[in-house]
Amino acid sequence: MIPYERRNKILNLLSKKGIINLEEFSTALNTVSESTIRRDLRILEKEGMVENLRGGATKLLNSSFDTPIYSRKILHVDEKEKIAKTAAALVQNGDMIYLDVGTTVIRMVKYLKHKKISIVTTDASIIQELGDTDLNCILVGGEIIPNTASLVGPMTDTILKELFFDKAFLGTYGFDLKAGFSSPDIRESTKKKIVKENSSQVYILADSSKEGKRSLAKSFDLDECTLITDKLSDLVKNNANYILAE
Repeated sequence: MIPYERRNKILNLLSKKGIINLEEFSTALNTVSESTIRRDLRILEKEGMVENLRGGATKLLNSSFDTPIYSRKILHVDEKEKIAKTAAALVQNGDMIYLDVGTTVIRMVKYLKHKKISIVTTDASIIQELGDTDLNCILVGGEIIPNTASLVGPMTDTILKELFFDKAFLGTYGFDLKAGFSSPDIRESTKKKIVKENSSQVYILADSSKEGKRSLAKSFDLDECTLITDKLSDLVKNNANYILAE
């Protein structure tokens, strides 16, 4: 089992239980040695995903800070894929769209590559996704956040204020009734607000694991955009405009 698969399994196990000890990991990952599991847990702890406790147990962290792209990419893969495919189906030839930073949003590119559209983004990681496409893509400049490959700041905001979009597809740290859609970085929240003001239609892409999570900066109330998600809850049905990914 390659490291990517192991850490994916570890994080998924923790997402279901919250705290797991080393013996339980060994049972669940029966082809993996304890020393390998310990090494993976140390790496995940450095990335801010877990906390290794005394006695051999590990706790999943619900941090208000953005975690590295690698760690986020291996969580809830199937749900993100469904959401990205559903979102991409909303894009028509001739559209000018904005793609926000986020591991769900970036998955849209593979479903857009044969469409005659223009993309504006502040996600520097999109460069890796454009190799076999004919997409017209504009990467907006600014200060880069290495962990997330996001471009932010006054330069980014100034450029975005002069651009207008048919559709915008945004990510979010989490959503709940009081905090709405929120971000751990005020600069990210400001950027989303600018894009919303300049877009005819705005969609938030968020899998159901983000429900109930809130962070530092509120971007929008739940009813200000259309949420594309993989599962309906009472919170979503009663308070949000939504599209269920299939």
